[in-house]
Amino acid sequence: MAEKAKFTSHEQYIGSVPPDVQPILLRIQSLVESKVPTATRCISYNMPAYRVGKTFFYFAAFKNHIGIYPPVREDARLIRELAKFRNAKGNLAFKFSEPIPYELLGKVAVALAKEYSRK
Repeated sequence: MAEKAKFTSHEQYIGSVPPDVQPILLRIQSLVESKVPTATRCISYNMPAYRVGKTFFYFAAFKNHIGIYPPVREDARLIRELAKFRNAKGNLAFKFSEPIPYELLGKVAVALAKEYSRK
């Protein structure tokens, strides 16, 4: 969905997606920053991401969904809760045709921050 540009900021990336998708990305951005206040913004793999020491949370807009990376691997209960959104590699896809479960995304951000702080 985003243009094939080399992005240097979250704002630049979010500004490149269709206007109806921008509020979703802004809400995800705000959610991660409220749930993991020590996280800093970065661009990694040409998508918005967050780091606390290591990069732990990536998000991107595609034609029909929002992708969240990398997979949660250490919280079995959360993994079960995410089952319907996971692809074969465990990455998450949230379709635009369904409500975005923002509360669940907050749990993902916290779980990934914890997981990657131990690596």
